[in-house]
Amino acid sequence: MSNNSFITSAAPAWLEKGDNSWQLTAASLVALQSVPGLVVLYAGWVKHKWAINSAFMAFYAFGAVLICWCLWAYQMGFGEYMLPFVGKPMHTIGIDYQLKQSCLPSAGLCQNFPQSTMVYFQFVFAAITLVLIAGSYLCRMNFFAWMLFVPLWLTFSYTVGAYSLWGGGFLFKMGVIDYSGGYVIHLSAGTAGFVGAW
Repeated sequence: MSNNSFITSAAPAWLEKGDNSWQLTAASLVALQSVPGLVVLYAGWVKHKWAINSAFMAFYAFGAVLICWCLWAYQMGFGEYMLPFVGKPMHTIGIDYQLKQSCLPSAGLCQNFPQSTMVYFQFVFAAITLVLIAGSYLCRMNFFAWMLFVPLWLTFSYTVGAYSLWGGGFLFKMGVIDYSGGYVIHLSAGTAGFVGAW
């Protein structure tokens, strides 16, 4: 038995390697827009005395979202029904969960790649949303306030939009379509940035 046939026989029947590869590639390109992309951009926008603080606001948002996303926020946005606008908060860190086929239980949709790929793919979009908001708060918000704002906004705003539109919530059921994050990412980040800067 060759190594190639062994790998093929060990792969689950639902796995499409091309789908999985593209999801991971697309997600990594979005991640690069945040770190180093917006981290460096924000540091260059402001006066020298604010450069480190501004860069670290974006970097912190990326890191903090990753932790919150895996501990509770992914399931709130894409998990089992709890309310018409949000799923049940649960962690996604178990290996049995990560290696099974990606499915959105409230939407009744499954993809041909592992759950770990979906968690990563959706994480980078959640993270860049908070990093975009940081651009409105540069030189305006204390870093300690930002440390509290990131997990709170992710939990009570981003997950609601994600579940409602993408995860099978009430807007999904009404037929609202948001292919590239116009509502979930851009409108919510722009609104939060405008309100917070005001």
